Amino acid sequence: MIPPGFLQELLSRVDIVDVIGHHVELKRGGANWMGLCPFHGEKSPSFSVAPAKQFYYCFGCGASGDAIRFLTEHLGLSFVEAVRELAGRAGMAVPEEQVTPEERERRDTLRQRRLSIGEVLDRAAGFYRSQLKTSPQAVAYLKKRGLTGAVAARFGLGYAPPGWKTLAGVFPSYDDPLLEEAGLVRRRDDHESGDGEAAPDAAHADRGRYDWFRQRVMFPIRGTDGQVIGFGGRVLDDSKPKYMNSPETPVFSKGRELYGLFEARQALRDKGFVLVVEGYMDVVALAQWGFGNAVATLGTACTAEHVQKLFRFTDHVVFSFDGDAAGRRAAGRALEASLPHATDLRTVRFLFLPPEHDPDSYVRELGAEAFERAIGEAVPLSRQLQAQAADGCDLAAAEGRSRMLAQARPLWQALPDGALKRQLLAELATQARLEAADLAQLWGTAKAPAAAAARSGPERTGPVRLLRPGALRVAPAGPADVALRLLLQHSDWWDKLAPDDQQLLHELPAPYGEVARWLETQVVEHGPMTWSHLVDAMAEQAWAAQARGWVRAGLGDDQHSFEELQRCISLLWQTLLRQEADAIVSASPGPEELQRYREILAQIAAFKAGRGPTTAH
Repeated sequence: MIPPGFLQELLSRVDIVDVIGHHVELKRGGANWMGLCPFHGEKSPSFSVAPAKQFYYCFGCGASGDAIRFLTEHLGLSFVEAVRELAGRAGMAVPEEQVTPEERERRDTLRQRRLSIGEVLDRAAGFYRSQLKTSPQAVAYLKKRGLTGAVAARFGLGYAPPGWKTLAGVFPSYDDPLLEEAGLVRRRDDHESGDGEAAPDAAHADRGRYDWFRQRVMFPIRGTDGQVIGFGGRVLDDSKPKYMNSPETPVFSKGRELYGLFEARQALRDKGFVLVVEGYMDVVALAQWGFGNAVATLGTACTAEHVQKLFRFTDHVVFSFDGDAAGRRAAGRALEASLPHATDLRTVRFLFLPPEHDPDSYVRELGAEAFERAIGEAVPLSRQLQAQAADGCDLAAAEGRSRMLAQARPLWQALPDGALKRQLLAELATQARLEAADLAQLWGTAKAPAAAAARSGPERTGPVRLLRPGALRVAPAGPADVALRLLLQHSDWWDKLAPDDQQLLHELPAPYGEVARWLETQVVEHGPMTWSHLVDAMAEQAWAAQARGWVRAGLGDDQHSFEELQRCISLLWQTLLRQEADAIVSASPGPEELQRYREILAQIAAFKAGRGPTTAH
């Protein structure tokens, strides 16, 4: 948990002009600084940074916040990553949870290793860049692919020369374990080099070591902070393997990283979407043609982590695949990775190119306008889901329609609850020649009326017995909605609630209980957070749209007091107690049950009077 006092001190010690000035060219305009907004395309500066208030605001698109929010929005950092980045600038240590001295030492060692590996990779990137201009063969290859020097420089392209240990002339010690740990050098431990070439014998390798990349055009892979975390290398001819990536290291994992994401940040805002392709050269070539919003997976299928990272930068993702069988299979994996993140405010589409084309060849042969039109005709996620479910099914026969539904069900269930999911249920039902209500019943999704929750009030003298989780029923716009809305807008109030109140909120039915438990986790781990930070953090939760709806519905409400929160929770306690009382009456109560019934009535009366219950049970 990061104490709120630390965050306040941190923001007071960092210079927001300096923080933003590393990413935006700012010029003084009176008391504030002005520049071109990094969050939308513009020609005249409307982005204002106020050092006195430690705050930024864009008069064009409305983007605003403090230094922490700028780093989370502009660089795609998590809240904790942004805090650590600013703390490092300010020379402050971020308070951490209670850990043993051994665990703290382990973390410090890992952090230092990552810094050292980053320095090694940065030095290697500089060497590869310098070698590109000395290789006519590599330069000719890039020109043949239509790349200019400006684009090559923008992506930091380089060249790994032939030879088993050219890096020995770059680093003081070729035996340095960091070179192997950074994925630049490989140890000879078998008869294969790992890239299809025979490993060198001892006479050609320094103590069994040799360079991982040789005679390849080099593509530096950058993290969201712009630091080099790995490399991709492509051969200049048709030898195999065509592409090689850095191995897994403490700073690089293929399943999490995307090539070109750092370079694409501004284009993502200008274009309004990200285009996911399958190769480095596609990314660089598309940038040459004005599609700077392209990124690529690193030789792996698209993962949920890839999708989650993309949605930190944009709400619109377009996947581009070849139209052959392999491309269809890749699209299926991308669909499955995207479904849990496909909320009602996000768009996912699938572009299938003719089998003879990849994005690079398509745009070179048919032009940028044709490619733009193809993107505009990309298949939306809803249709792709239905097409994938219907694959191999004869929809003219009942058996085929049943098979289609069986294949559609796990895909549909992976979607977060919302309008898209409900519409898809109806469309799948129509496709199967069923009523939507019948399909909902078949899949066990017919729900009872929404339930809600929460109580608070004057201090109670004893514990209150709760019904089973989910038993409390509330109207859709009842006290639970208001209580959760107030807590999301004022997360610091969570710690002010009595433990019984917190426990009640935990045990509310979905989505209320889930939101309460999630909010408590955020407060414990990060300290009280503003609504703007919470709305970003909850983006991947299935109930995020409902939570945003609660807050949106209360924008015109001036009831923002802790007493209002207590009133709402008190009403929900009364609802809970009435349900228990009704259960007693309907069960032919004996003397003990009647005594409990009288206690409940007294507690309800106490809540109504604003005193809270006075009888323990």
